[in-house]
This record gives sequence, C-alpha cells and structure tokens, in this order.
Amino acid sequence: MSTIFEKIISGQIPADILYQDDQCIVIRDIEAQAPTHFLVIPKKVISRIGNAEDQDRSTLGHLLLIAAKIANQENLDSGYRIVINNGNDGGETVPHLHIHVLGGRQMKWPPG
Repeated sequence: MSTIFEKIISGQIPADILYQDDQCIVIRDIEAQAPTHFLVIPKKVISRIGNAEDQDRSTLGHLLLIAAKIANQENLDSGYRIVINNGNDGGETVPHLHIHVLGGRQMKWPPG
C-alpha cells in the first residue's frame, strides 16, 4: 500500500510543492505547527531514519542541503528547527522518512 507521500510524489494527491528534483520533493505541511512548516521528502522510500542504510548517505545529505536551501528561500533568516520523527514514541505517523522544517517563530526547548 502506498503512503500519502508516495501518492503526492506520483501526482495522485495534490500538494503545495515548493521544490522538486530527481531525489526529493518539498511540500508545505497541511497541519502546520509554525508559521512556516514544510516537509522535505525523499522520492526513494526509506521507511524511517532508523532503517536508513549506508547506500542512503548521499540522499540523506541531499535532503538536509535542500532543507537549508528552501529555509533560505522562505526567509527563515532568524533560524529554524529541523525534525525527523522515528517510530511511534518519536511521533512518526507516516512510514516514509521526511524532514520537518519549522520556523517563523521562537522555538521552545525542550520540544514535545
């Protein structure tokens, strides 16, 4: 069964796409937790960061670089938070690795 992210990547479900290349897609989160909240999603399905393998190293680096690039385009000059949820206790709700980028307000610590 396809995840919601696979359906977005394939065009079956519409999304507010901020960026796309051969390795990833960046979309606005429909349940934003900050004034700016977007997701960086690899097109290759990696179920979670805890299941990533050595062969995923370049993809993972690419995702972080794209997160920074889009944060800059979104004018998050005062800072932003990058979050990757892993497993139920980590808040993971979709079994497809994705990076949350949140900004536009002061982040609290500790999170969650």
